[in-house]
Amino acid sequence: MTVPVRSLLFADAREAADLAAFLGRLLHYDRAAAVRLQAGGGALAVFGRPPSFEVLAIRTARLAGVHDFDATVSAGELLEALDPEALDTDGEAGLDALPAPVTGPPWAGVLPPRGGWREHPGLPGPPVLRTELADAVAEFRARDAALPEDRRTRTERDVIGRDIWSRTVGGTPLPLRAVHAAQSLGFLRWAPDFPVALLTAGAWLRLRTPYGSIALRGAGGGLGTLAVTVGTA
Repeated sequence: MTVPVRSLLFADAREAADLAAFLGRLLHYDRAAAVRLQAGGGALAVFGRPPSFEVLAIRTARLAGVHDFDATVSAGELLEALDPEALDTDGEAGLDALPAPVTGPPWAGVLPPRGGWREHPGLPGPPVLRTELADAVAEFRARDAALPEDRRTRTERDVIGRDIWSRTVGGTPLPLRAVHAAQSLGFLRWAPDFPVALLTAGAWLRLRTPYGSIALRGAGGGLGTLAVTVGTA
């Protein structure tokens, strides 16, 4: 059984390829990942939650034609459907039908608002973010290596990770784990003029770049149990 959405067409093949790259990175952290899809206004928004970071990752793709649907599907099955050999071969990048829907994980019912976002001042530029991220990764590895053999456990590493990745960036409330997630999922570039912004809407924070966004609830409004062990870039 498939979702009753036919002829999902992307604006061009690059949109489909970029989405496939995002899904591949998401599956690196969770082979059983699900994604929530929302289509409307000529765009497809894809929401995922890489467990190593406990944030929501958002990737958009431009669509051709009129699409209006909301569905949660397997990220792996969607990636298979986006394989170039599985896409239409008549010059259009699209799918005849989406994968079958799956029961949505709890996070899929708690998405950030669509509107009401305001820019929050104080976010450092990409060069500073890169330095802070590199320093944090180096600190995590050094503290992990310094653990006695009998304490080198997941619990101890989580304690170290929680201390490091919950630190805020610059003068903002954005935790460093959000920057780490954005870098690991391919959303960040380190050029000085690369456009990156921090937005807020109610309790939500959103790190936005041209390649995607990382969203999370502020203090007291998290997305569940915090797991902040270092991820693989």
